[in-house]
Amino acid sequence: MPRRYLGLWLPFLSADRWRRERALPLRDGPDTQAPDDQPLVFIDKVRGASRIAALDSVARANGLAPGFALADARARLPMLRAVAFNAHADKAFLARLADAAIAFTPSVVLEEPDGLILDVTGCAHLFGGEAGLAARLQASLAIQGVSVCRIAIAPTPDMTRALARFGLKSPMITHDDRDVRSLPVAALECSEEDARALRRAGLKTIGAVADRPSVLFTARFSAAFTVKLARVLGEEDRRITPLHAPPPYVVDCPCPEPVSNHDVIEKIVRSLAEGIALQLQARGEGGRVFETVFFRSDGAIRRIRVETSLPTRDPAVVLRLYRDRLVALNDPLDPGFGLDLIRLQVLRAEPYHITQTSLNVTTSLDAREETSEQLGHLIDRLGAMFGRERVTRLQAVDTHIPERAEVRRPAADVKRAASSSAVHDAPFHDAALPVRPLFLFGRPHPIEAAGTDETSAPARFRWRRVLHDIVCAEGPERIADEWWRQPSGFGTRDYFRVETAKGRRFWIFRAGVGAHPVEPSIDLSIDQVRPMKWFLHGVFP
Repeated sequence: MPRRYLGLWLPFLSADRWRRERALPLRDGPDTQAPDDQPLVFIDKVRGASRIAALDSVARANGLAPGFALADARARLPMLRAVAFNAHADKAFLARLADAAIAFTPSVVLEEPDGLILDVTGCAHLFGGEAGLAARLQASLAIQGVSVCRIAIAPTPDMTRALARFGLKSPMITHDDRDVRSLPVAALECSEEDARALRRAGLKTIGAVADRPSVLFTARFSAAFTVKLARVLGEEDRRITPLHAPPPYVVDCPCPEPVSNHDVIEKIVRSLAEGIALQLQARGEGGRVFETVFFRSDGAIRRIRVETSLPTRDPAVVLRLYRDRLVALNDPLDPGFGLDLIRLQVLRAEPYHITQTSLNVTTSLDAREETSEQLGHLIDRLGAMFGRERVTRLQAVDTHIPERAEVRRPAADVKRAASSSAVHDAPFHDAALPVRPLFLFGRPHPIEAAGTDETSAPARFRWRRVLHDIVCAEGPERIADEWWRQPSGFGTRDYFRVETAKGRRFWIFRAGVGAHPVEPSIDLSIDQVRPMKWFLHGVFP
């Protein structure tokens, strides 16, 4: 299928944006000027001089153009209104218009400073042909606040740009180079010096330039000139890079009449989820990130995105997450005067693995799989309601320092590791596995120990003003600081698992093992740990 591109030129973009921000009526031309209106220009500093960077239709009709000095413009129009030019605001407004154009095609690119290029290949039949597509797009941009919009549809992006800016009518739809050959050489958008040289040589149109051998222009100008000429004539196509990468799966539901009932909207979302599930099933994939896009009749666009911890293609799961996310929104979904289009797209997809369970659902393997699936659904629902960054789980870190062994990560991003319950459920006197307490203090608590020597656990210790007599101890388990990381402040540690006379079990350690002994000190501050000091790090259940 031959490529088809739609070029969009907004000659009064700055004025339309300025009037939209102030809720002023639009101007379609000089005839719509109110008695108290003034010609409007936007001024920018160029080499210390104030010059016109953009203007409205009334100023254009009075003979002004971009590049004029502000002093010369005021001499022509004393009632001229000058406003500071804001390129960042214009670019943001152009990006907003590009988002509105995504309702017609997923391939949209900014043609700065005041245009758009759309790849409409295979999209025109959805709107009754290319003429119907251009009319619908122009009406949609008018709702967004665009007063004048020039449209051209042609085989290459450069041809559409030239026809939209220099063509005699709008929309201009062409399939060959007949229309573009009659355009002036200014449509090549070369430098003013090169355009003047072409006109002096009697080459006033693109067709006159195209009829000459290209080697002459390559020698006189550059190879870029001949490449630009070939692209404008449609002989060479430069593919555009969309502003947003098209999602792998998209399902649309155009509404014949604007829809505002939430029950009807939910039914449409359900049908879209069922349709996209068939696409995912055909490719053996499941979605991880689903986004529902609502296009309102007034041009506003709302997006609701949900994420899953595991690939899924179950419409019920997608609909449930959509409801949870809808309830959690600070700004509720307001259909306004109705929705013209509802789109469901999968932004991220992964291979979907179907697990076959045995008929005996009581087996431990099936139970773990069912529990993991239920946990994943719970994480997805909590993430939809409170935000995925707020639902966290602990992730193991490759280190042997206990307080650094786990960090918090978003639960949806952490893959479940092998269960470590065997480590925590191991017998207390079984030294085959390094038993760790379920409750670990973030900062070890200093304790006062008595009856100790260099290799054994203390006979008793005082913690939180309570004296604990030790009747059983295992250890030591020596853990040293990692030289490639920030020191922990405790030096080399000897850990002991101890049990008191009352049956309580603790995890204590002696800090500064191997250091030179010093005089005893009452100061048990963690910031300045002295050798041979004792700390309590965790509590066993």
